[in-house]
Amino acid sequence: MTEPTDLLALLQRPLEPTFLPKDDGKTVIDVPEEFLTDRYRPIGAELQSRFTSDAEQRIPVRNVPSTPDLSFANGIAKRGAFSLFIPTHRDAAAALINLFLGQPDVQTLMSVATYCRDRLNAVLFQYALAVAIQHREDTKNVNIPSIVSLFPDQFVDPAVFPKLREEGAAVQQENRMVIDIPPAYTASDREDEQRMAYFREDIGVNMHHWHWHLVYPGDGPLEVVRKDRRGELFFYMHSQLIARYNAERFSNRLKKVRHLTNLREPIPEAYFPKMVRSSNSRSYPARSANAMLQDVDRVDNNTTVAVSDLERWRDRIHEAIDQGFVLDTDGNRMPLDEERGIDVLGDIVEASILTPNRTLYGSLHNMGHNVIAYIHDPDYRYLEDYGVMGDVTTAMRDPIFYRWHGMIDGLFRRHKDMLTPYTGAQLGNDGVSVTSVGVQLTRPNTPANVLLTFWQRSQVDLAAGLDFGPQGNVFASFTHLQHAPFSFRVEVNNASGAPKQGTLRIWIAPKVDERGTPLAFREQRQYFIEMDTATVTLNPGMNTIVRRSDDSSVTIPYERTFRAIGTKAQPAAPAQLAQFRFCGCGWPQHMLLPKGSPEGVQFDLFAMVSDYAQDQVVQDLDPNAPCNDAHSFCGLRDKKYPDRRAMGFPFDRRTADTVKTLNDFVAPNGNMKAATIQVKFNNTVIART
Repeated sequence: MTEPTDLLALLQRPLEPTFLPKDDGKTVIDVPEEFLTDRYRPIGAELQSRFTSDAEQRIPVRNVPSTPDLSFANGIAKRGAFSLFIPTHRDAAAALINLFLGQPDVQTLMSVATYCRDRLNAVLFQYALAVAIQHREDTKNVNIPSIVSLFPDQFVDPAVFPKLREEGAAVQQENRMVIDIPPAYTASDREDEQRMAYFREDIGVNMHHWHWHLVYPGDGPLEVVRKDRRGELFFYMHSQLIARYNAERFSNRLKKVRHLTNLREPIPEAYFPKMVRSSNSRSYPARSANAMLQDVDRVDNNTTVAVSDLERWRDRIHEAIDQGFVLDTDGNRMPLDEERGIDVLGDIVEASILTPNRTLYGSLHNMGHNVIAYIHDPDYRYLEDYGVMGDVTTAMRDPIFYRWHGMIDGLFRRHKDMLTPYTGAQLGNDGVSVTSVGVQLTRPNTPANVLLTFWQRSQVDLAAGLDFGPQGNVFASFTHLQHAPFSFRVEVNNASGAPKQGTLRIWIAPKVDERGTPLAFREQRQYFIEMDTATVTLNPGMNTIVRRSDDSSVTIPYERTFRAIGTKAQPAAPAQLAQFRFCGCGWPQHMLLPKGSPEGVQFDLFAMVSDYAQDQVVQDLDPNAPCNDAHSFCGLRDKKYPDRRAMGFPFDRRTADTVKTLNDFVAPNGNMKAATIQVKFNNTVIART
């Protein structure tokens, strides 16, 4: 009998043949001889006896009456590059997801996936199987392994791999040393943008981006793609990335992101990724300073797009926003109203299969990634693959990602600025007043409203991604930003005389720019960072609400970002299982707080308790369901988004011209309160215990 967790064996060591042992040599997949590729079929009997003798677990794979037709993936080399931004690759992924979803039971899925694994591009296979596992009823509680464990080449300095292999091959497991991944290895401090490398190249940040696109694929079966408010979530998650990036820039005395609005001027930002694809041992190409975008005509994957296409699509979207409607393929007007407009726009800009008119509005977001990703070799003259912007696992490493998405965010903001400001009735909450808001570190005797960040050194096991490497664990250590644990404390008075529910919304935003100049609210509004959203019950009279930093609705815990893998890695104890359950979608907990500076960076802390009658989404919720802890960016699995308000409320719309400061915004609304806090950075490295 095949268990759903047996599928995880197919994800390990993605470039090795399926018949090689998994789980540190303890698990063997019994591959039918008919499933072996032409290279191994003549020696099938020898392989089975050679690699299965020491196995503790054998996973049976039965033959299937007819093997699947995989011609849809013919153009994607087994050891080549795979990208969700390339239309032919996306089509192949959708076909493979459909194939996996269409299998009647787990046992048949195991058989079909085993047959496919050694015949398809490794990243294509991993992506499609992971999406299928997450969306099948009989496998959706199986936990997808951390992608850094499976494809470490997409996250860490390749210089560590020879050291890891040497350590694994020459030293017994109990004596192996941890190999250090050097921080900030892509440029020297002569490059100003290198001050942001800790954010752009953070493993957890890039894993978040990959996993969000895994949970919200743009192509595939409609039941997989069509999720509640999917287009709006595309806008909001990426908009928050830009807000967070700008807050980090101000902390490092860098100007805000300059949006990539002129596609004809040189791009001053260079990027040299210093990464090697393990599948074909080719490096990710670099982009030199002042490179120019060019028309792309790639015969290797049939990607053809002109810079003028991007400009035309962008201008048509601008026109639609200004007119207040888009046209579907039949010429019908779809209003861009305040309820559904942002959702429709999100589908159009990303150009998922939900877009109402791809012919008219094109594929601006995805094709923009391609034009930038092929800037070094737009016509395949030099036989080079795409740069880091061509892959969701690596795109956020490049400074140009934030300029491109800044432009994309500008489109959405243009629509939002067309909407009327929120009214007092929409912002207010009768009988509820927030009397104070503050934050404090959880350790004793620390000053109020002062938060602390520092560097932390952590470890991750990369053995499952070292194809043809050693058995057992091989650990690498990496340095990342971390904050001291803290708690928000909000005092709320309920004068209604009866218990009342509300939605607590906590945000922070930088008070000043990189020069220390105070930000006007009109601009500051775009930099507000969501820290937490929670439903609260207010008893009559005064209520004290305490929300710990690790309770945030935005983040997932460190343990879920970098978790163990393997068919037997899932714990049995209910309490541990609740911790372990994991979609993987969510902002990394260690990056919840902006870095700040040694002398301290001032932020506005904002809290409001909004009217639950206007917030509530009526649906059945299981409080013990997996994956419900990072709903701000990722929603709830198989449910509606749990907040009826617009994502980004109350800062997503313009305000009246008389509102010049945050205090002007807060003053008329008793259910809001603001305070000034400071984030101080301590330039020391502390090992994770």
